[in-house]
Amino acid sequence: MQSWSKRYSEQQTSDKLMVHHHIRSNMIEPQDCNDSDEHDEAVPLPTLPPMPRERVPLQRSNVCSRSYFMVVMVFFHVYIINVIALLLYVHYNNSPGEVLATPKASGGSNHHKPPEFNQQQSDSGFQQHMYLPRLEGIRVGHVQKLSLVPGNVHEMRTLSLKPLLFEIPGFLSEEECRVVVQLAQLKGLMESQVMVPEGQEELTEQLNLSPEEIFNLLDLNQDGQLQLQEILTHSRVRDGIWLTPENLKEIYAGLKADPDGNGLLSLEEFRRLGSDAFQRFLQQRGVKSSQLVRNSRHTWLYQGQGAHQVLRDLKKRVARLTRMPSALVDLSEPLQVVRYEQGGHYHAHHDSGPVYPETACTHTRLAANTSTPFETSCRYITVLFYLNSVEGGGETAFPVADNRTYEEVSLIQNNVDLMDTRKNCDRSNLRVKPTKGTAVFWYNYLSDGQGWVGEQDEYSLHGGCVVTRGTKWVANNWINIDPDYQRQARYQQLVSQQGEEKQGEDEDAGEGEQSQPRPEQLQTADSHQEL
Repeated sequence: MQSWSKRYSEQQTSDKLMVHHHIRSNMIEPQDCNDSDEHDEAVPLPTLPPMPRERVPLQRSNVCSRSYFMVVMVFFHVYIINVIALLLYVHYNNSPGEVLATPKASGGSNHHKPPEFNQQQSDSGFQQHMYLPRLEGIRVGHVQKLSLVPGNVHEMRTLSLKPLLFEIPGFLSEEECRVVVQLAQLKGLMESQVMVPEGQEELTEQLNLSPEEIFNLLDLNQDGQLQLQEILTHSRVRDGIWLTPENLKEIYAGLKADPDGNGLLSLEEFRRLGSDAFQRFLQQRGVKSSQLVRNSRHTWLYQGQGAHQVLRDLKKRVARLTRMPSALVDLSEPLQVVRYEQGGHYHAHHDSGPVYPETACTHTRLAANTSTPFETSCRYITVLFYLNSVEGGGETAFPVADNRTYEEVSLIQNNVDLMDTRKNCDRSNLRVKPTKGTAVFWYNYLSDGQGWVGEQDEYSLHGGCVVTRGTKWVANNWINIDPDYQRQARYQQLVSQQGEEKQGEDEDAGEGEQSQPRPEQLQTADSHQEL
């Protein structure tokens, strides 16, 4: 009985050990439920002695170094991504493509909101919505590759960002320069500037401005007195005469306009002067050509249908350079060719003035269907060509290019007039040397942020330095665009309708006759404003 109990106790102990090993085996090596019912005998795992727990010391410097490394790597990758994005943007921005497209809808003033036309696209090539492509300067000195002529690659270098100004060497060949000069000589050149005719009093009456209102407009710093530079700016724009502070003091003395002789005009002293007192005094005294704002001769060359092939090719090249729609280029001013003899100059000026609600653009004034005494040429882009290399002087000066700020009063300080290209061209921030075949172009207006014309870029102030030796030949192509989108659209529709009517008349007259430019188109060449 005792032996049986002992044997039973040993059997239970053995069964417990087998169950214990079986459970441990299943926990360590789980078997799939699809396995067979036969199991291998569990092998007991050796038990390891417990390891003592030790705290691993961490150095704070290692943690900081690792965090700093991660931050640096994150910023480095962000920088690389930005560089790649910029390169892709420049690549696709420079790639040839459609320059006319539909911008994304965005909120803003109705002044620049594209109108909705009934037709998606007219026969003249104008689309329902337009936006103006604008090149990127990137940085001063940046060079972009351009394909303007088949089989030839041009380089365009950024000269300044304020204004956005580019230079393209070899834009014209020597033969093209020669042809343009000869065509201008054959047509004949006229004086670029004469004194503004009388009639300032009638203009003042039409504007209905009192002497006090005119005084406040001229008083730029609103100090209650007219300084010499404030009078000079007004007289140069109105009379076309380049007066110096010394000349102005002589006029004051001749007209007895400044009794105390301090060079300042109070409101009472200004009232004693007539609106055209300066002009009458200068006409009696006589004005030399060197005292004019501009001393040169010029002519206009038509570039449309029937014009010389060189002129037509040049217009197409300008459209490709600026990426402007060819229809806008076709409706702009003809090519102006200018000759400066020795001593010739053009004092600093803007090619186009600011456009206010009461101002009309010269090229769209008929479509505007309004009458206003204020007009400007609305030249969005200027493309200037050098037709010869000048022996001495004749640079194109940009007095305030890339300046931090622009203040008109600051242009004349300490008897130094930055706009005087006869005396102070060397003080300009940027000067472009005239080289035969080279072209420079810049924007006279900023962008409004919605793909249209914005405010005037005051930094586009420029002038022609005095020619000290030889002769200077240049040509100008301006692209005229009205900052008011509605007026520009109406103007384009009006021209398109006239073109369709003209085409119908030509078809009725006979298909064999070649259509010639309309007389009114040819007459516009001599009717553009001189700025």
